[in-house]
Amino acid sequence: MRVLMLSWEFPPKIVGGIARHVYDLSKAMAKQGEEVHVITCGVQGAPDFEIVDGVRVYRVTMSNPVAPDFLTWVLQLNINMMEQANKLRIAGLNFDIIHSHDWLAAFAGKSLKHSWQVPLVSTIHATEYGRNNGLHNQLQRYISDVEWWLGYESWRIICCSNYMRAELQRVFQIPDDKLRIIANGVYPEEFNQTTIDPTVIRNRYAAPDEKLIFHVGRIVREKGLGVLLEALPRVLAVNPKVKLVIAGKGAYLDELCHRAYQLGIYNRIYFTGYIDDNTRNALYKCADIAVFPSLYEPFGIVALEGMAAGTPIIVSDTGGLSEIVHHGVNGLKAYADNPISLADNILWALDHPDHAMQMRERALQDIANVYNWDLIATQTINVYEEILHEFKISNWQPVMHEEILREIKMAKMMDERDREHDFSRYQDISLKEDKDESSNYGRRKRNPAEALNV
Repeated sequence: MRVLMLSWEFPPKIVGGIARHVYDLSKAMAKQGEEVHVITCGVQGAPDFEIVDGVRVYRVTMSNPVAPDFLTWVLQLNINMMEQANKLRIAGLNFDIIHSHDWLAAFAGKSLKHSWQVPLVSTIHATEYGRNNGLHNQLQRYISDVEWWLGYESWRIICCSNYMRAELQRVFQIPDDKLRIIANGVYPEEFNQTTIDPTVIRNRYAAPDEKLIFHVGRIVREKGLGVLLEALPRVLAVNPKVKLVIAGKGAYLDELCHRAYQLGIYNRIYFTGYIDDNTRNALYKCADIAVFPSLYEPFGIVALEGMAAGTPIIVSDTGGLSEIVHHGVNGLKAYADNPISLADNILWALDHPDHAMQMRERALQDIANVYNWDLIATQTINVYEEILHEFKISNWQPVMHEEILREIKMAKMMDERDREHDFSRYQDISLKEDKDESSNYGRRKRNPAEALNV
């Protein structure tokens, strides 16, 4: 099976969780013998084409005029992705499935679907409605419309959790038989490898007798970091020897720093900005707990990463996080948007390290048995095969407008007439016409008397 994946991000360009998801999924599918091609946005320092773990990756160059806004940039990216896809088609590569990831690849996916007549699958990782707790301006409404449109054009829609399925049905009224739930996964070995001594990292941020809390991710409002800051004074009131490390970057960072000053806890927090995988793994290993208090989280792959790294985790009881974490079994859950509940869970985990280690062991078992990329790739391939079976027995035909069909018919008639007359400017052809008929030039043929008067 030859699959074309369209994604706006792919390593080394990492903005959110889509890049890691597409990379891990395509890698696992290639491992199972499928031919996977990924078209994504180019990034400085990365080659335009390379084969990564058996996956053929094409990075399109954004050589367009400078976009005045993000939406225009997305449209330009989709045009460039379509151009690259059509080059592959001309080169003789015929794809069985087109797979678009999120609305940012919707335009290219829909256009290629109809021009190639190839089934389109989409994975909707989150919705604009959910990210913003509603639609509050014209841009958000437009993005939400594109998400609905992508779902409408897709043969199947893959989502990562029961929570996300319910949201898609509630917001877009998508029928249940069009949706398939396939969880995200993680490669544990990627979070166990580090060339940095965790002790060195720990000494950089905390004293030997201090507890270390770790959070990593995009610094945006829906990740709930404001709740974590509100909970920290309550934690410090009970256990003053606690430090918090927040890694990542985003638009919400300045507001968080300002709030930390207001709460008087800025000296207990380290905002590290972007960190590489090596440093992230070292921080996971030296942290006492990892906390992810999201307000909105369709799945929560960062929770899986913390579990894979062997760090006890605390999450908010919302979205896909509720399905991953079983309270007191493989992690702890606090009430969403509740600083008091979050502080209580943090204090309990810090005060009961033995039970935290038991939860850690159970979490590692869940990673191996449930959130396994080989299993996830098999489930995705099964969805593809289901679609291809339906496609083969369907009566899907290109739909053309009546005016286009009329123009095609007229063009064929003109071609037949030209072949009949075999007209050439270098041939002496006498056209047989009646007196009042028009010639091929659309002029009435003149009689001899008229010709003499010219």
